[in-house]
This record gives sequence, C-alpha cells and structure tokens, in this order.
Amino acid sequence: MNGIAFLRTPAIQYRMANSTDWDLFQSLHAVMEAGSLSGGAKLRGLTQPTLGRHIEALERKLGAPLFVRSPRGLQPTELALELKPHLLEMSAAAQAALRDASGAADSVLGSIRITASEIVAVEVLPPILTDFREQHPGVVIELMVSNIAEDLSRRVADIAVRMTPPTQGALVARKVGDITLGFFATPEYLARHGTPMSFEDLDGHAVVGFDSAARGISDLPGLNRPVSRETFTFRSDSDLAQLAAVRAGFGVGVCQDAMGRRFGLTRVMPNVTAFTLTTWVVMHENLKASRRMRLMFDHLVAGLTAYVAEGRRG
Repeated sequence: MNGIAFLRTPAIQYRMANSTDWDLFQSLHAVMEAGSLSGGAKLRGLTQPTLGRHIEALERKLGAPLFVRSPRGLQPTELALELKPHLLEMSAAAQAALRDASGAADSVLGSIRITASEIVAVEVLPPILTDFREQHPGVVIELMVSNIAEDLSRRVADIAVRMTPPTQGALVARKVGDITLGFFATPEYLARHGTPMSFEDLDGHAVVGFDSAARGISDLPGLNRPVSRETFTFRSDSDLAQLAAVRAGFGVGVCQDAMGRRFGLTRVMPNVTAFTLTTWVVMHENLKASRRMRLMFDHLVAGLTAYVAEGRRG
C-alpha cells in the first residue's frame, strides 16, 4: 500500500494512534510545527540527526516523501499537509490525556488548560487565575492565547472564554454577561488635543485602529462614513498593541469599559457604545466529573461576572 492510499483509508487515525511508529509521527508533528528539522529537534528534545532519521523512516513506511528542500527551506509535500490535521488531533488528544491523568477526578490537583482572546487572556484573566491558584495551589494552569474559537471537542483546551455563543454540541456553557466597549483616551492626550464629543470631532484626532481591515468598525452606531486603514493614525491588527497605544496617549481608541476605568482612561463620546461582546464560559460536558474543572469553571464565571458588572458602573 502506498503512502497516499494509507492516508486516505478510514482507519488512518487508528493506525496512527496505535502504531509502534507513534514516535515517528510525533517527530513529523514537531517538524510541521517548527518548520525546520532543527526547530523540530528542539521541540522534541532530540538531536537533529535523530529527528532526520525519524522523518526518513516514516517516509519509507508511507512510501512517499514528506518534505522537499527549496531555497525557502523545508517545504511539506501534499502528503504531509494531508496528515497535518490528524497530527494536530493526535497531539491535542495526547496533551488532554496527560492533563486528565495529572489528577484524580475528585481532587484539586493537576493541570487545567484555558483558552481566551488575547485581550481577555492578558488583561482580564491573570488576577482571576491568581486568586484560583491561591485557593488551590495543587493546580497547574495552562493559558492558550488565541482570538480563534477553538474546537473544544478536540480537547485543544479544557475551558474556553468566548465572545460568541457556543455552536458545538456536548458543551457546558454559562453566559456571564455583555462586555461593552467605548471610545477612550488618556486625560493627558485630551488636555493637549481636546475632547471629541461626536464622530465628526474625531477628524481632528489621532485614531487608533486596524491595519489590514476595519473588522466591524463600520457597524458603529451613528457612523455614516466609509472606514479603511487610512482612517487610523495608529494601525495594528493586534488588540494588545492598540490598547497599549491608547494607554500611552497616542490617541483615541476602542477599549472595554471596565478596562478603560482600571487604566485611568477617559471615555469620550459617552453616549456611544462601540461594541457589545456577549461573554461565555464553556467546557466539554465530559469534564463535569472532574472536581478541579468544575471549580475552575465556576471561578471563571464568578470572576468574569464581576468584571462585566465593573464595566456597567458609572
């Protein structure tokens, strides 16, 4: 059987997961993630020659090459690209198994992997997670920072904080409320340049926004004008970079209401809500039997509910 036929059989995941060649597939996954043999070797804790032998052995078993060398470096073949989603699922399952095995179901020992957007992960969750750690010192917390809604059915993470309603089945979900975002600037910036009271007033101000796309800014209430990257004086597709620019006094930008108050920013155009993000805490229903997962789920719900309420204060 050649490599492509082997890949496309319905039993591919079973064959991969139960084969004595599991070590070889781990090496392939490492090279795919790192983009090079040297990087893959570092990820696996192996020497580069050993990892190279793993790839060669796997290519012989599959009967087809997995990489070709080019001036741009190591390039995956069609076979390697077709294997990639299976490798990702295998890696996620293996990591989930390690987390599950790290503590008994009725204990508060072991690992918990949480995924959240970059703003929430960096600016909102740390004090909430610190409080949980103080209460439960036997827990190891893994925080996955991503603006992509990860598929929890694949156990890429145990618990997710999401800004959209969950659509996948077999999930336990709790709505914690609506996070509102408005326009903010530092008091120092406003003292130098004045306070805008309307969208028209923004024409005379430095505006912080996106680089490659408006990403919904054109849907702001009352904004009846085209928006492009040229609208913004500071451009970045990183939410954290935009927030940092506003906090540094670069100009006016969108910020979560609670966060703006925490940072001592001033809300301009106070009657305008830029966005409303409905916030959920979600986990796979199979994790309900784990005490540490339930405790973390409830702790996140309580902490984020308090954060949402903070944003509603005058």
